[in-house]
Amino acid sequence: MLHASRRALSRAAKTFACGLALAAAGSQALAAEPIGDLIKRDFQAAAAQYRTLLSEAQAKPGFPRTVDGAALVTVGPKDWTSGFFPGSLWYLFEATGDQTWKTAAIGYTADTAPAKFDKSQHDLGFMLGASYGNGYRLTRDPAYRDALLAGATTLITRYNPKVGAIQSWDLWKDSTWKFPVIVDNMMNLELLMWAARAANEPRYREIAIAHADTTLRNHFRPDASSYHLVDYDPSSGAVRGKQTVQGFANESSWARGQAWGLYGYTMMYRETKKPEYLAQARRIADFFMNHPRLPADAIPYWDFDDTAIPNAPRDASAAAITSSALLELAGFVDAPHAARYRAFAERQLRSLSSGDYLAAPGTNHGFLLKHATGHKPAGKEIDVPLNYADYYFLEALLRLRAMQSQ
Repeated sequence: MLHASRRALSRAAKTFACGLALAAAGSQALAAEPIGDLIKRDFQAAAAQYRTLLSEAQAKPGFPRTVDGAALVTVGPKDWTSGFFPGSLWYLFEATGDQTWKTAAIGYTADTAPAKFDKSQHDLGFMLGASYGNGYRLTRDPAYRDALLAGATTLITRYNPKVGAIQSWDLWKDSTWKFPVIVDNMMNLELLMWAARAANEPRYREIAIAHADTTLRNHFRPDASSYHLVDYDPSSGAVRGKQTVQGFANESSWARGQAWGLYGYTMMYRETKKPEYLAQARRIADFFMNHPRLPADAIPYWDFDDTAIPNAPRDASAAAITSSALLELAGFVDAPHAARYRAFAERQLRSLSSGDYLAAPGTNHGFLLKHATGHKPAGKEIDVPLNYADYYFLEALLRLRAMQSQ
């Protein structure tokens, strides 16, 4: 462009202005769509897409997780994302009442059963909560209750009372960690809070609260952004180090990590009514919503501090998680703040429902959302669909639909 003629520059400027006008018109038309109509449209699109995804998935072993090039990527029951596909099927059944989704959800939920006794990881809340948890909520099948209680019992074997937390990852071969705890682990506490009620066993609740308190003390910076990982000394509970493994840098704000924290403390406030959890959720929400590098469409870059912004990948999964969390958070605050959280969540959902992020019918191997980012520092799952992006998108739509009927 530095060597273009003045006339060429003028033509380019007019073309660019025209493009902006068309984009603005499309955005305004989408924003004008009544939210109830948007939710209905999204569920219709989801049903159509997931017929494609289900058909492709049934031709391969395992659970659909993402897409690599032209191929659908599936994973086994030990993968931390295994519960999200059956969870999305349960959400589609809840949204539509179509028995097709229930039948498929039952089959894929049964396939997550090995997680009940998997002591090698902390992700049982994701794996079992999304599958068996939604299944039990919608069917009250006592076998699902038993599976969830077994998973909760397995999960607490990773708890260390000296640290006051559940160990996240087992120690990697060449790592220097001794007891790593990641912010994602907040999401597994819902399983323990449920188990405490279901089994009338306070120990589950005590462990969940201890973990949330330890994370609150050590994971967050003064601005409410979080580190991804805090490593502890298992013999004393002392903090050994802090990192942001899946983010741009140790001191950066990895977008999905902020979303996990927001969702986790909102959920823990729901379960405990501890005011410090609500305060933390609100602080994280303010950090996210008011961030100067949040794009206009409210879909964050994968890390708020990537120096490549605005040419950095987005993360639709972080937006989906955040919108779902904000809709729940809106139920715990005064009316002005509730309206603000809901408006921001609706803004995110409108963006995710646009052609910029919602896959065109028959594309994306049947996944709903485009432009999610899994683990950029490792070069994995960059600008692709991810099963957990779809899951939290559907959850947010269901939450918003429920609010519409109140």
